[in-house]
Amino acid sequence: MNPIKELYDRLESQNAWNKTILLKRNELLKIAGTVDTNLYYILSGSLKIYFISDSEEHIVRFGYQNNFITSLDSFITESPSEFYIQAIKQTQLKSISKPDYLNFINQNADNKRLWDTILEQLVLQQLEREKDILITSPQKRFKRVFERSPQLFQEIPNKHIASYLRMSPETLSRLKSLDFNQ
Repeated sequence: MNPIKELYDRLESQNAWNKTILLKRNELLKIAGTVDTNLYYILSGSLKIYFISDSEEHIVRFGYQNNFITSLDSFITESPSEFYIQAIKQTQLKSISKPDYLNFINQNADNKRLWDTILEQLVLQQLEREKDILITSPQKRFKRVFERSPQLFQEIPNKHIASYLRMSPETLSRLKSLDFNQ
């Protein structure tokens, strides 16, 4: 069972979505310093979640087709977040507000279990991400992420992956050619 697909299908069957959004390439879905308590499902395209520090962009997460995305800190606390969410390419999303989503989740125990499963998976993904950041070898970081998320390398441009992996685009290109030629 794919809990994300199952949850999406349940929301869809109840017409729970508030609206559909179409973002152009590079268009911002969320701006730092704002509150966004919507949950989004990506129908097509891809997005990045990032923050800016010392005039440098730091990508912390990607979202692509058939996944949920949100500014989780803002969604949970209903407070402004330092994160931006930006379309990498043209992206179509469905959106549901937090109150509507919580009403849906609390309708029955199965919906709640699905949400809990998705949150558990997200926590585990974040732990893997933290490990990736702490690994000093660019080659090891690349290998871990490639093995865990090969779809990333099909959906996301190299310059964004390089930022996510904390390396230069040139280093990523070199590592990709070494890895794919072995």
